Amino acid sequence: MNNLYFVTSNENKLREAENILQLKIQKIDLDIPEIQTLDVEEVVKDKACKAFEAVKKPVLVEDTGIYIKSWNGFPGALIKWVLKTIGNHGICRMLQNPDRTAKAKTSVCIYNGKDFEIFSGEVEGKIAEEPKGASGFGWDPIFRPDGYDKTFAEIPKEEKNKISMRKIALMKMKEYLDKNQKFLK
Repeated sequence: MNNLYFVTSNENKLREAENILQLKIQKIDLDIPEIQTLDVEEVVKDKACKAFEAVKKPVLVEDTGIYIKSWNGFPGALIKWVLKTIGNHGICRMLQNPDRTAKAKTSVCIYNGKDFEIFSGEVEGKIAEEPKGASGFGWDPIFRPDGYDKTFAEIPKEEKNKISMRKIALMKMKEYLDKNQKFLK
């Protein structure tokens, strides 16, 4: 993976990826403009093209969304903007529907200038009544994965990294790269 560059401006995502993969990842700090869509797979494919154009090397990009069932999947990949405007408290307050079912989805895309590979991971859960927990980042304080009575922000990071959608996506990518070393050449 030495020939793959993680293009992100988010240090939290970098640290999580390094913890999950148990290796040092080369990072390029670029804030790539994102297309506006609910679909994280569309976002990462577009970001990968823009990132490769900027660095001219094989790239890894990532995007994560939260899909609230009673909101027909909103905010999805737009979660970053929802958090900037109303925050976690606002999401909890606005979600009046008793069905608080949600899905967290991460997609990672690797692109070598000619071939795209996208790997996704999903975790089912619920939106908490109110934000809880001090660890994690983003919407971790409001997402409670199925099988847990705590939010991602209340779960120790080592445990979260064992069950997260990011881990599922990154492990699929690692398995692919272990079998397809030529992708990075």
